[in-house]
Amino acid sequence: MAAVTPSPARRARARTSSPERPAARTRRVAASDAVRLEWGRRVEAEYRSAAITQHLTLWLIQMGASPDLIDDGLRIVKDELVHADLSHRTFVAAGGEAMPALARETLGLRGPGRELLELAVARAGVEVFCLGETVAVPLFKVLREGCTVPVARRALDRVLRDEVRHRDFGWALLRYLLALPCAPAVKQLVVQELPQMLGRVRRSYMPPGARGRVTISEEDRAWGLMAGARYGEILERAITRDYVPRFGEHGIDAAAAWARAVEMQEVPPAAGHGGEVPAPEP
Repeated sequence: MAAVTPSPARRARARTSSPERPAARTRRVAASDAVRLEWGRRVEAEYRSAAITQHLTLWLIQMGASPDLIDDGLRIVKDELVHADLSHRTFVAAGGEAMPALARETLGLRGPGRELLELAVARAGVEVFCLGETVAVPLFKVLREGCTVPVARRALDRVLRDEVRHRDFGWALLRYLLALPCAPAVKQLVVQELPQMLGRVRRSYMPPGARGRVTISEEDRAWGLMAGARYGEILERAITRDYVPRFGEHGIDAAAAWARAVEMQEVPPAAGHGGEVPAPEP
């Protein structure tokens, strides 16, 4: 397990280069256990995203991809590390003490084996960026709207600003792959695996019982949390507003893939089924 915490040098630079503004005399908002749990989870998620993007960018270098895509990938790695640092500051401000820990085996992508490297890149790019980072834009917009605690608001401000560029990277990568000689194989992979990918996103954003969790306390909202039901609403809106038209530009039917994902999840999973993909926890 790897503990996630800023180095002493990074903390010192943050104190000297980005001094805190004098605090306004406002009511201090108490942080609940839910706040500490969520921001600790966000530290883990952002750090994991940095590692996965670094791995994906290595693959882009190995396949001789566009320098612009490689540069964008490396910039995203830095963004995610900043997000992890800002999330850690919020976690500590909320009273968090135990350092979030990560299983090292989750800090990377599964190797392509004998599969064409471009197909492995397509699989990771679609699931992590075209799906994950695309829905993250409206997600963090809603989280930010109700957030008034300064340290949490600063974190969400930065994350939301960067997520738009991360989303665009995913779709630029898909366009690039669909312009290569292996484009038919790339498209076939996306068409075949999109229902399973959407199913994993759906399980993360719409777990059992989430629709009934429609309210949270004002204090939790001020710390940048929201009710569990909102996650599913945001995902369903992203399906029609983002996924369907964006995939449709490439002749990929995301609406049919979503319907298939819903249908598959209505059938009880076989014994031993697993493989959840981490996503924002309601």
